[in-house]
Parts: sequence; C-alpha cells; structure tokens
Amino acid sequence: MKRYDRDYFDKWYRRVRVHSTGEMQRKVAMAVTLCEYFLRRRIRTVLDVGCGEGAWFPHLRALRPRVSYLGLDPSDYAVERFGAARNVRKGSFADLNVDRRYDLVICSDVLHYLNEREIRRGLPALVRATGGMAYIEVLTSEEDIVGDLEELIHRPAAWYRRTFTDNGLTNCGPYCWLAADVAVEAARLELG
Repeated sequence: MKRYDRDYFDKWYRRVRVHSTGEMQRKVAMAVTLCEYFLRRRIRTVLDVGCGEGAWFPHLRALRPRVSYLGLDPSDYAVERFGAARNVRKGSFADLNVDRRYDLVICSDVLHYLNEREIRRGLPALVRATGGMAYIEVLTSEEDIVGDLEELIHRPAAWYRRTFTDNGLTNCGPYCWLAADVAVEAARLELG
C-alpha cells in the first residue's frame, strides 16, 4: 500500500519536478477566476480534498487573503506538519463527510489513484459539498503521464466525464465542473 509520508512528499514535491515553475500559481488563478465568473462574486470558501501538504493554500491566500480554506488528506505526516498552518485535517475521499457547501472544491491529482468503489463512494459527498465549482484534476489513459506512476489507475477521459455528469456536475472548462444549481444559470456556450 502506498504511503504518503515525509519521504513521499519530499520526493514528489521537492526533489522530482513534474511541474514547471509557476504552473501551480496559474492553475490556482484559473480555478479561482472561473469559479468567481460563474458565482458572479469573489470566492469565500474552499475545500481541498486530497490536499497533501496544502499546496494550493498559499496561492489561494495570495489571491484572496480572507478565503476560508479546509484541506483534507489521509496522510498523518501532512496533517501533523501542515495541519495548524494550512488548516489540513485528516480525511479521505472515500469517507468524505462534510456538512456544508463550498464555493470552490478542489480534488487535484487524487482520483487516478483510487479504485472505482472509492470514487463511487466519495463522489456524491464531493458533489454535495460543491456550492459553485469543483476543480477535479485527473490523469487519464490518453495522457503521456510523467510523475508518480505507482498504483496509478489508467481510465479513459470518457469514464470520468460520464461519472462526473452522472453525479450532477457540468463541465465548464479545464478540469472544472459546476454544481447543478450554478450550471442552470450558465449560457450554453459557456459549458463544455
């Protein structure tokens, strides 16, 4: 079983560079801008499922200093090391249990490591938590993947599209999915 301990994060977050400088900043800026576009206001709340060390947190705070951020991750190391500073708490995708909606829900680089049972178990809760837009970054079998391939599950993009749509999400851009009540307000050409 894969361990998300300090060695894992040191390797994939610090030693091996699979993302170019500035890529995370651009990704966060895009997600925030798109979410605010559809909400027609600034974001106030963010839920980051499978957040790891909470890498989105400093970029979100740079853009929106007052945003309320909650990160959930199954890694004891990430919670112990970044819990207090970045509001990272223990939690997994499959056992997602949140009792409110968030403007922006992030689930980046997680689903391609989970089996179908875990995805089908956690996705309805993620959809319920999405009050505006979900940013669900996932690698598919159509990509030439660079990075952590251990236990990566190759599924076609069509599988993810169908699964997200069947659960009530509507595509609105790169990795971006609107909650049903937000999607009904969108113009047809704004949607994927």
